[in-house]
Amino acid sequence: MPLSSSHATDTWQVAGVELSSRFLLGTAGYPSPQILGEAIATAETQIVTVGLRRALAVGGDNGFVAIVRAAVQRQGARLLPNTAGCRSAREALQLARMARELYDTPWLKLEVVGDEHTLQPDPFELLQAAQQLVQEGFVVWPYCTDDLVLCRRLLDVGCPVLMPWGAPIGSGQGLLNPFALRTLRERLPDATLIVDAGIGAPSHAAQALELGFDAVLLNSAVAQARDPVRMAGAFRDAVRAGRAAWLAGVMARQDFAVPSTPVGGEPLLIGGTP
Repeated sequence: MPLSSSHATDTWQVAGVELSSRFLLGTAGYPSPQILGEAIATAETQIVTVGLRRALAVGGDNGFVAIVRAAVQRQGARLLPNTAGCRSAREALQLARMARELYDTPWLKLEVVGDEHTLQPDPFELLQAAQQLVQEGFVVWPYCTDDLVLCRRLLDVGCPVLMPWGAPIGSGQGLLNPFALRTLRERLPDATLIVDAGIGAPSHAAQALELGFDAVLLNSAVAQARDPVRMAGAFRDAVRAGRAAWLAGVMARQDFAVPSTPVGGEPLLIGGTP
């Protein structure tokens, strides 16, 4: 489905690269390479993430990576390798350098996990790794918590985009702390913000865009669906609807009833006389 003119003109940028799709898609856990390729095409995504650890485990450039490359090339999308599985800044730095060699891109989704149960990012190791990678010329996309101070520090060291979580990775719980996410959007008005992790339904993605976030990144909700290709289309449409709602102006919540139809002082029968 081609983009309408309104969608085509509503673009955003990362490191000078102009993008129109606000739906980023992961590549893990699909039933088959064919379904993965069809989901990427249906999503109309322009950024596809891939984990280097998984790529190396299933065959490197002669296997999984080659499959993903082919699907991405057909879509005209960009690869965003990530450091999923890293537990320290040192480990993330090593994997990032390998990813740049393998995928020939400075773009990197930086993940440094600090808790095995929640898979919550380690803010200290993450910030250390981000600062070093930016100095080495990487375009760092940090997966982080919704902590405002941490997000500011990541911007200060040169990250062009922030990827705060909505909920723990793979949980499908949606946006657990809309207040924190809304605060990030209000306090960092010029930052590029992408909700990453925890999105389980198209309505969650729409909510993130309605809050003013620039995009969403998800994987499990599509890959594990009964029909991944159809679900990719559902998320594509939800992201567009959420963005359109933000641009149009979502009505503010009220603690009391507000009549939608004004009531005058005189009764009036339509088509007749008072």
